Amino acid sequence: MLAPEAALVPLDSPSRREPPASLPPPAPTLAPFVPPGAGPLARGLQAAGRRLRRAIDPEFDRQYERILECLGVQAFDPFGFHVGYARHVLHAAAWMYRRYFRCRVEGIDRVPAGRALLVANHSGQIPIDGMMIATAMLLDHDPPRLVRSMVEKWAATLPVISTFFARCGQVVGLPENCRLLLEREELILVFPEGTRGISKTIDRAYQLEEFGSGFVRLALENRAPIVPVAVVGAEEQYPSVANLKAIADLVGAPAIPVSPLFLLGPIGFLPLPTRYHIAFGEPIWLEGEVDEEDERVTEHVHRVRSAVQHLLRRTLERREGIFR
Repeated sequence: MLAPEAALVPLDSPSRREPPASLPPPAPTLAPFVPPGAGPLARGLQAAGRRLRRAIDPEFDRQYERILECLGVQAFDPFGFHVGYARHVLHAAAWMYRRYFRCRVEGIDRVPAGRALLVANHSGQIPIDGMMIATAMLLDHDPPRLVRSMVEKWAATLPVISTFFARCGQVVGLPENCRLLLEREELILVFPEGTRGISKTIDRAYQLEEFGSGFVRLALENRAPIVPVAVVGAEEQYPSVANLKAIADLVGAPAIPVSPLFLLGPIGFLPLPTRYHIAFGEPIWLEGEVDEEDERVTEHVHRVRSAVQHLLRRTLERREGIFR
């Protein structure tokens, strides 16, 4: 049991766990997409892919090769992540990141090497915010890093969607899964608000729900830093005016939002092209043990929640408009 005086340790404290000097060497890189002797259709698809990447971002084609090298495609992944599958999804995610939501990122260099927890606010009715954080770490972080998002257990029961999440590197949010990933020095994305955050109505935009405490105990157990993350822009992508909770409970869904956009017909199911602002804060290092008293854990949770709230307020103050 940790003594009551244990608390958050400043970044310059010698007692905190230092991140590893470098990441493990990448696994063997991807074999050529189009093998020698391939037909004109395969070569045409490869050329089309290059043109698409350059249209998204002139630097994306070169970054794309770096991403594939850093992820390592030969390494066994017990959770089902598959680079050959995810690289195709990356094209759509990069287009959304650069062109549709026009994401602006601040402080991404604050994310340390090695194991870490990204703790972010959650909003937007569907988890596009998680996709944009993960895409930022691939496109704008040096070196590119794969983010493993902790998804709701309910998502694992959905056909097709559960496979899609797993192939893209997302993991059901169980403590044992997170523990294994941190032991592998991976980067974990956590939304402590859970479904309460993502299903908020527009009148509660950017008001944080209460945080769960599981991420704090995982950080203590694995000596992992916590990086607060604020996402602004997702609240307005699907403005929800009500949540059909009774129907959601009946079908086993976390929420069923009601949006005025749905009156537009099928086009109303597209999210609004709001501009995303993603801010990464300074890492927070915790000192203590996993069996720390609940009161002390609660203090840690409040400290992290306050850091996310501060980032949110600062980013909102700097934003010039929903689409700017």
